[in-house]
Formats: sequence, C-alpha cells, structure tokens
Amino acid sequence: MPITIIAAGVILLLVLMIVFKVNGFIALVFVAAVVAIAEGMTPLEAVASIQKGIGGTLGSLALILGFGAMLGRLVSDTGAAQRVATTLIAAFGKQRLQWALMITGLIVGLAMFYEVGFVLLLPLVFTVVAAAQMPLLYVGVPMVAALSVTHCFLPPHPGPTAIATIFGANLGTTLLYGMMITIPTVIVAGPIFSTFLKSFERTPPEGLFNPKIFEDHEMPGFWTSIFAAVIPVILMAVAAVFELTMPKENPVRQFFEFIGNPAVALFIAVVIAVFTLGLRNGRKMEEVMDMCGDSIAAIAMIVFIIAGGGAFKQVLVDSGVGDYIADMMRDSSLSPLLMCWTVAAMLRIALGSATVAAITTAGIVTPIIAVTHADPALMVLAVGSGSVIASHVNDPGFWLFKGYFNLTVVETLKTWTVMETLISILGLAGVLILNTIIH
Repeated sequence: MPITIIAAGVILLLVLMIVFKVNGFIALVFVAAVVAIAEGMTPLEAVASIQKGIGGTLGSLALILGFGAMLGRLVSDTGAAQRVATTLIAAFGKQRLQWALMITGLIVGLAMFYEVGFVLLLPLVFTVVAAAQMPLLYVGVPMVAALSVTHCFLPPHPGPTAIATIFGANLGTTLLYGMMITIPTVIVAGPIFSTFLKSFERTPPEGLFNPKIFEDHEMPGFWTSIFAAVIPVILMAVAAVFELTMPKENPVRQFFEFIGNPAVALFIAVVIAVFTLGLRNGRKMEEVMDMCGDSIAAIAMIVFIIAGGGAFKQVLVDSGVGDYIADMMRDSSLSPLLMCWTVAAMLRIALGSATVAAITTAGIVTPIIAVTHADPALMVLAVGSGSVIASHVNDPGFWLFKGYFNLTVVETLKTWTVMETLISILGLAGVLILNTIIH
C-alpha cells in the first residue's frame, strides 16, 4: 500500500500541475498533506510534518539561495558578466567563438539561475553573431549547454545544492565529482553537437529583447569579474581537497572547512562583489544594496518550490514510507543511481520543471542511501542528470529557447530537446563510470 499511495500522490501532483496549472509550491504541499493522511497520519501530524520539512529544508538552504541570488545579480547588473563574455570572445577569436561562449556559460552559470543567465547572455550572443557573421545556433548552443550543465551538476547552483542538502551529501565532494562529469558533457552537448545544427539556421528575432549593453568604462576589469563569480567554487573545492587529505583535527583543515562552507563562501563572495564590482566601480552603496534586494524577489517562488519538496520528503520519512522503500531495496539488484535517474527522468518528462522533478525524486529515494550505502554525492548527480532529460512543451525553458532562437516547435524539439537529453544521458554515464572507479 505505501508504494501505491506514493504513486497516486505523484499522479495527483502531475494532474494538478499539468491539467489544472496549479503552482508548484501549492501542489507539492497539498499532495504532501494528502499522502500523509493516506499513510495514516492525523491531520495535525501531517501539518507538523510539513512544517518540519519546510523548516528543515530552508533552514540549511536559505542563506545559500539568498547569497547566491545576490551574487548572480551583482555579476549581472554591474556588467561583470558582459566583461567576462566580451574578453573571452576577443581572446579566443572568431574561429573558437563556441569555446569562448561555453566557458562564459560555465562561469556565469555558477553564479545565477539558468533562466537569468540565459536572458542575460543571449543578447551578447546576438551581438557576436552579427559582428562575426557566424550561424546563431552554432555559436549560441555551447553557451546554453554550459548554463544547463551547471544547473544539473555544480554547487553552489541551487538545484544540486538543494538535493545535496536532502541527501546529506558533502557539497565540496559533489562539486569535485560534478566538475569531472561537467567537462566532457558540456563539450559533447555544446561545441560538438552544435556543428550538426547548421540546417536550422535563423536570424535573431526582432524586438524580443532590450538588453543593457554596458560601455567599456562602466564595467569592472576582467580578472575582477572572474574572481567575484568563481570565488565560492574555489573556496568549496579547496575545502573538499583538505577534507580528503588532512585529519579532522588539523586546524588548517578546520579553517578551510569553515570558509568553504557554501553559505560562508557565498557570503564572502557577495562582500567581495559589493566592493570590487560595485563601490570600487563608482556605484553608491544604496544602488548596490538595491541590486541585492531585488535579487531576493526574483527567486522567491523557486525557494518555495524547494521548500514544498522538503515538505513532501518529510512526510514520507515521518509516515514510515521511507523505511518501507528502504526494506524493498535491500534485496533489489537495481542500481540506486540508475533508480534515481529513472525516477527523476519520468517526473521531468511529466512535469516539465527540472527543479520540481529533482526535489520530488530526492524525497522519494532518500531512504535508499542508508540501505544501499550509495555515495550521496553521486546520487545528487544522478538525480540532476535525470531531471533535465527530454525537455518539451511543458517546460518553460523549451519556450525560452524557441523564442530567442526563432525556431518552430518541431525545430526546437530537434535542437533543444536533443541537447538536454544528451546532457542527461552523458551525465548518467559519467556518474556510473565514477561510481565504478571510486567504489
């Protein structure tokens, strides 16, 4: 019965979101309550479990999400992202524009949400395409692929960070493993795949965007811009290396564990960005703080959807369903990594939202980690891979890509959907290979 109830709950979630267009947070909380009561909890116990799930999830994530959004907005609105893009494009030259934009996507994608990075960087892609007389998809897809890959695999991006929190995975280890998978995945799904897209060529749509293109004197320097965007990743990666190579009581390791904590690393990055990208570049403190304040409003709904996923997860734990799933997995021969990927992929295809698919999957499969002793960091990456497969008409990202690249629905399926599926399958392959090497 417990599995039947979960399946019915997931179907209800799909119906609410797909048929009735209910907001993701409302749908997740409602389904969590229905599943809790169906599993035998009283209404008051259900409410308490939902509150505990929301509080527990946001308690560990609120700082990361908040500081991450602020850093992304500062990198965007001060011209730092444009500086990174234009400098790399000039350095790489016309023949290697794809690689320049791919690297830009990876750097900028670490600091901001996918949709924000997409809308920010596409006008720059249009400018480059017009100046270099290069095909739009050939130049633009590597950058889009890089943004999508960071969304799947790399903390401190909110998606993998939220899943890692639910799984109890070390974020530094997740980042290191994620980098190993990211590099081959983004090369295949970006520069290599885009060489096959020349038959879909389009001109940029007119009137779709009105970008703020900064004058040279308005932007911070290149190295300042790079440093502000990647400092959290550097701190987290260094902390992970010290954790693997030094004893726990070593004071050097303890220091780097502190500054490499994702919330602390992002706070340090925001402070650095406020001074180096904002104040030192001639902006007033009030203007810089307005950027930070506006960034929180932009992520509010994503934060609540993640919280709703935490509520669903907690209901499964408190009602005993987690133990039931764990008992079922004891004698199962199915790889827990493959199971994670499959569940996330099915939810992604049905729901459209990669975030909702990933968070819901994390709630369902969390009990498996303790039973199978699967590596939590690899489980995070398996879920992230599954959550981007086969994006189609129920995914806002599908329409964003279609609109900006001026494609038909069928052409978008042949380009965007194939690219996302490539990322998903390559990510799964990378996770399984890493698992074989590590274990």
